[in-house]
Amino acid sequence: MILVVAGVAGSGKTTVGQLLARRLGWQFADGDTFHPAANIAKMRAGLPLTDADREPWLAAITAWMDDVIASGQPAVLACSALKRSYRDRLIGDREQAVLVFLTMTRAQGEARLRARAGHFFREPLMASQFLVLEPPGPAEQRVYPVPTSDGPPGQVVTEIIRKLRLRPAS
Repeated sequence: MILVVAGVAGSGKTTVGQLLARRLGWQFADGDTFHPAANIAKMRAGLPLTDADREPWLAAITAWMDDVIASGQPAVLACSALKRSYRDRLIGDREQAVLVFLTMTRAQGEARLRARAGHFFREPLMASQFLVLEPPGPAEQRVYPVPTSDGPPGQVVTEIIRKLRLRPAS
């Protein structure tokens, strides 16, 4: 199984994804590591990515997912997946994949990005995230919205484990 933890920047997808992977005993991958250097440079410059920019990124992620599925090993992937077309591409034909979409307000996201240090994604890009965001709808298969909170990320992890009926590692 691959569990994709998705959401806008600052939603906690990397933190929650890492904690979730540890609790489950699964491998973890951060979607940011699949971006080509040109995408990182563009975001560092404060420029939002286009669908064309995201194409090689999505191709690299889906290739990784297919390799993981073929290996039979479970994994957690943190990935923004802001548009339904991205989510469909990531999990649509992969029955072994599910997606948890971390939801939050724009104000929460902006506050979290202001507190973040050392990451290429900065607060000015937050508007672009909410501009392209297509929140998951009830018709999306294997996509589960989970609200984030200002509490500890472990609470979100516990909710995901409960909601998906997953078994933590012993």
